[in-house]
Amino acid sequence: MKVSELLESRRANWRELEQLCALMEGRSRRRVPAGTAARFSVIYRAACADLALADAYQLPPDTVQYLHQLVGRAHNQLYRSRTFNVRGWVDRLFVEVPRRLFADNCLRLAFCIFWGVFLLSGTTAYRSPEYAERAIGRSKMMELEETFSRPVSDRSAGDRATMVGFYIFNNASIGLQCFAFGLLLGVGGLYKTLFNAAHLGACFGYMGTLPQQENFFNFVTAHGPFELTAIVLSAAAGMRLGFSLVDTRGFTRTASLRRAADESVPTACAAIIMFALAALIEGFLSPSAVAYPVKAAVSVASAGSLMYYFVFLGYPRGG
Repeated sequence: MKVSELLESRRANWRELEQLCALMEGRSRRRVPAGTAARFSVIYRAACADLALADAYQLPPDTVQYLHQLVGRAHNQLYRSRTFNVRGWVDRLFVEVPRRLFADNCLRLAFCIFWGVFLLSGTTAYRSPEYAERAIGRSKMMELEETFSRPVSDRSAGDRATMVGFYIFNNASIGLQCFAFGLLLGVGGLYKTLFNAAHLGACFGYMGTLPQQENFFNFVTAHGPFELTAIVLSAAAGMRLGFSLVDTRGFTRTASLRRAADESVPTACAAIIMFALAALIEGFLSPSAVAYPVKAAVSVASAGSLMYYFVFLGYPRGG
């Protein structure tokens, strides 16, 4: 039998494939019966073989073009992209990710180091101006005094919108430094966490001794929980990568680093979200004329939401 005659005898299959494509295109949200799906795959493979024959034997261009379109249409139905699974994403964001973060020992270490040193440095700077000068430098002290010498609500709406971009860039640079230093076998991450905790704690403690303290705390209260938590998350993600080069758990260093990178993705993504939220609050709410109790309520709500996500949702449960 000639190839042209063979292909002509297959036209019934092509028409059937067209009908099945139309059927499957109309069932984007419904399940296709198993028998229909099996038949579809069989005649799809046959159509692919027919297209190869038509191309190889240079049959009329109309036939080749028709088969190209038919095979492409069927291919799109057989390998269609998955629909967005809302339930799957909700389970991932509010079940899997919090539990992975809660069980992350690097995150626990970064949290304890940062907040321990932050509170110790803040208390010491509040009691000893000499320590504050050594920790943050005289020029930084003068800069803080000048910045908060007037109420932050004096900024215009245009300035606030501009500052959002600045805060996002500034916060991201801090997080990137904490993350990148962690690659230095984890020791760099520990150093950067200690440095940021001591520096920020000294700033808070020193400003608590000045007449400008009202302006300072009126500005930092609302966005503080998100921003400081993001720094901890960035340091934890970096330290996990750095420690993976030391303790490889029997893998090669490259494989260990690759595994650690996969494990640190939820931590790094959470840090990015925290930095973005902090920048929005820091750009619009913190410098506004809103009463301080409202900003304090936002701070408490932010801290409560973080506690709920990382601890309540993250705490392991049976089943």
